[in-house]
Amino acid sequence: MTARSSKSRILTDFMASHPVFTREEIVAAHTGAGRSSRTTTNLLARHVAGGRLLRIRQGLYATVPPGASADSFSPDPYLVAGRSRDDAVVAYHSALAFHGRAYSTWHRVQFLTAARVRSFRFRGYEFLGIQAPAAVRDLPDFGGGVLVRPHAGAQCRVTSLERCFVDLLQAPEHGGDWEEMCRSFEMIEFLNVDLVVQLTLRMQSALTVSRVGYFLERHRTTWMVGDSHLGALESRAPGQPRYLDPRRASGALDRRWNLVVPDYVRERGWEEPR
Repeated sequence: MTARSSKSRILTDFMASHPVFTREEIVAAHTGAGRSSRTTTNLLARHVAGGRLLRIRQGLYATVPPGASADSFSPDPYLVAGRSRDDAVVAYHSALAFHGRAYSTWHRVQFLTAARVRSFRFRGYEFLGIQAPAAVRDLPDFGGGVLVRPHAGAQCRVTSLERCFVDLLQAPEHGGDWEEMCRSFEMIEFLNVDLVVQLTLRMQSALTVSRVGYFLERHRTTWMVGDSHLGALESRAPGQPRYLDPRRASGALDRRWNLVVPDYVRERGWEEPR
């Protein structure tokens, strides 16, 4: 085997096990095999030109499967989001969708990251990086509730349903409207409520506590929510009335949670009258 074919074989083997990868990952693999960064750059360019690799954006690539065309192939969007940054974690509504619990299908894929990043588009999808809340930004796994799951031939970091539930109530603007979130929550058969309470308190937000407490109480029977769970949150609820909806929509005050809940949400206004 010639030196050139040996170098190419290293990249080919790497591509076979990495459907989506960064330039840093393949450079590390090549460096470990005694290859230079310049060699890696040249091989990447050659494979992109030959249609075996797809350049998603600077430093991010997808392997084109045998028999597929680089012009029409679309890499798995969760893998793209999860490799968009070193710390990226598929989150919010996209985590609901990953777990099969999203009411609607979106072409926006959200991921948590420690930095402020620009969104980008590729093959009909928008990839939106969302900076993790300040209280958990510097903690391992952004405070917890992060899973690593096999997906589409690789590993994907994604928030658990418990973390997703808390994240969406901490920042409802990332979940669509209240009908979308409520219908999605109803598709969740089980939550580890102990973990939900832990994750909620880590956010250090009284408003998030009241929102989570309100929805846990609504799903008390389904999710086996105990008095101790609600009590742990109730003691951290805000002292003054706050709004469920970030747009401060008017409604009725739920006194237990000091939360103004729009009638539309409280009465499930999206359901057709019987």
